[in-house]
Amino acid sequence: MAAPLAKRDIKRLPVQPYETLRASLRSGDLVFCSGSYVFSGLIQRFTGSVWSHVGIVYRDEALGRVFVLESETGIGVRLVPLSKYLKNYHGRRRPYRGQIVVGRVEPSLGPQEVKRAVSFGMDMLSKPYDNREILRIAARILLRVGRRTRDRKFICSELVDECYHAVGVKFTRADNYISPDDIWRNANVVAQGRIL
Repeated sequence: MAAPLAKRDIKRLPVQPYETLRASLRSGDLVFCSGSYVFSGLIQRFTGSVWSHVGIVYRDEALGRVFVLESETGIGVRLVPLSKYLKNYHGRRRPYRGQIVVGRVEPSLGPQEVKRAVSFGMDMLSKPYDNREILRIAARILLRVGRRTRDRKFICSELVDECYHAVGVKFTRADNYISPDDIWRNANVVAQGRIL
């Protein structure tokens, strides 16, 4: 299990240069974000954790690129170069405002399992972000009720959960929803390093 962290703990982790960590990144690794944006703060508050976002690394050897498969607010499921987070987040010519830590699911999935998990996510490309789900999660936390329907709209942690569920990896939930922190605290997730 990746150790529970506070924001100050993340900031104390040594930052590894992306160029150094990039060589060791594998498809299927997880990117955990602890943002310093208003919406990030709301997610952190609702879930009681430092994490506001999670995505899956996809390494394309043919292109020589490292991508993040994620479900982003207002955009939906997308594939974005990890380098964009570090240099040009949302086209603003600034890096992501917050910290980014890479985790790995251990024992490592085999190549075919990783391919199936990432392929599941690729099949979801352009599916909408579930903008209302954050409000529904807040209501479910207060009312202690579970999700009643499954749809093809995703918040970030639901996308990651369903990609891994497609290959038999089940992340434990603290309650009736899955958050980035639930994935981080899973017994199989091991921190690999901080890149921002």
